[in-house]
This record gives sequence, structure tokens and C-alpha cells, in this order.
Amino acid sequence: MQNKEWGINVIRFFVLLLLQVLLFNHINFLGYINPYVYLIFILLFPFTGNQTLLIFLSFLLGLSIDVFSDSGGVHAAASVLIAYLRPGFLKLSFGVSYLHNTVKISEARFNQIITYVVAMVFIHHLVLFTLEIFNPKHILLILKSTLFSGIFSTILIVSSFVLFSRKK
Repeated sequence: MQNKEWGINVIRFFVLLLLQVLLFNHINFLGYINPYVYLIFILLFPFTGNQTLLIFLSFLLGLSIDVFSDSGGVHAAASVLIAYLRPGFLKLSFGVSYLHNTVKISEARFNQIITYVVAMVFIHHLVLFTLEIFNPKHILLILKSTLFSGIFSTILIVSSFVLFSRKK
């Protein structure tokens, strides 16, 4: 990573952490719809960046959310999992472009972005709510929370990509 990328990622890390803790953690629509926009950090981390660094930073981000939310490590676990699985989802979504290191979110087709975001968000949310509820009797609540929070988070994340993209 270059110095410019380091700076952008440090700022992105702290801004998303603060937004999640101060704003989005307080949204609890209908009792089970919570947006988790801090995933943008993991989604937008440079594709050619160090995978081990991403996993470590994902752990720190998730742990920070857990500390402020008093959620016992579920965000850290879900964040580390999707950071670990990210190369597979990038390959699935972007195909040959990812293998040749030519992927840029701002230049990708919309269906590729949607595939990538939806896969990552729903895996994260499924793990998050499964660990949070941790009771097989409440499988419908886990699935309902995953579905509706996933849809809401996906809409917010894709909207932020569209709003803040630098198309030339």
C-alpha cells in the first residue's frame, strides 16, 4: 500500500467506527433491523493489500464495535470471517479482473458490485446473528434478522458506493 492508501484507510477506519457507534448502533427499526455500515472498510480495503493486515484490522474494527456495543466479540468474529473469505468472494464477483489485479470498485459493473456486497453482508450478518442469539430454537429470528438487516445494510453500503464513487 502507498502512503495515500494508508491515510485513506486510517481515516475510513475511524470514520466508519464512529458512524457505527454513534449513529447506526442506535437504529433499531422494528426491533430487529440494524444497519452495519462498518463493513465498508473491509469491502473497500485495497484488493492488492496484505490479507493478514486486513484480517487483523477487521478484528480491531469488530472488537472496537463490540467494546462500544457490549456485544461480547460477535462483531469481531463475523468481521474476521468475512475478511478471511473476501478473496473468494472477489474472485466470484469480479472473475478474471480480480485475478489480474485490475479491479476497481468505481469502474466495476453494477451487478458485480451487488454480488460482492450481498455475499459479504449476508455471510457477516448470518454469523453475527447466529453468534449473538446462539439458540437453535430461534432459527427463524436469526434468519429474519439476517434477511432484513442484510437488505438494509446492503442498501446503505451500495448507496454510499454510488454517492462517493469517483467515476471519470
